[in-house]
Amino acid sequence: MDFAVYLQFFIGLIALVNPIGVVPIFYSMTSDFTKEQQNKTGLITCFSVVVILLVSFYFGNFILHSFNISIDSFRIAGGIVVVMIALTMINGKIGEHKINKEEKNENFDDYNNIAVVPLAMPIMAGPGSISATIVFGSNQYGWADYLYSSVTIILFGVACYILFRYSEPVIKKLGKTGSNVITRIMGLLLMSLGVEIVTTGLKNLGVF
Repeated sequence: MDFAVYLQFFIGLIALVNPIGVVPIFYSMTSDFTKEQQNKTGLITCFSVVVILLVSFYFGNFILHSFNISIDSFRIAGGIVVVMIALTMINGKIGEHKINKEEKNENFDDYNNIAVVPLAMPIMAGPGSISATIVFGSNQYGWADYLYSSVTIILFGVACYILFRYSEPVIKKLGKTGSNVITRIMGLLLMSLGVEIVTTGLKNLGVF
């Protein structure tokens, strides 16, 4: 068993979801909440992200086969999505690329709980992270692979929750400039990952 593979998957999720870049969005949406409500919202958000990624990991291939889509075709499409997300991140648009116009115009104060939509999906568990999780799941075979992959996803959710729980001091430490710098660095890592995914898909299809 190669733990480096799961570490790479964990880092890939961090780059794709960019939880540090999402912290300002989470904080702004929950700024009027009490500390207890903020913590509860963060917990529900991260739990929802873990559930979405686990469903994608275990059932993604079944869904693809149902629509007669090859994993390599999906890998290429997912890689392109990842590259597009990376471009917007490099331009410093924190999370805006994951919300459509209708969702941006919603008044979130009208909702008691914004944890699942839009925070968990599509801001965190968007097309890029879901695609990468399905592709990673297609390369897992034994029960140990599935176990360690599931633990990796759960640990990622726990890390996001800890980050959200301490969002206020993180915001004060980072500031807008710090958040933008981290978002751009994550964007570069993400673009590299997206190109790698597309290249692998093209090679497997015999394009080159």
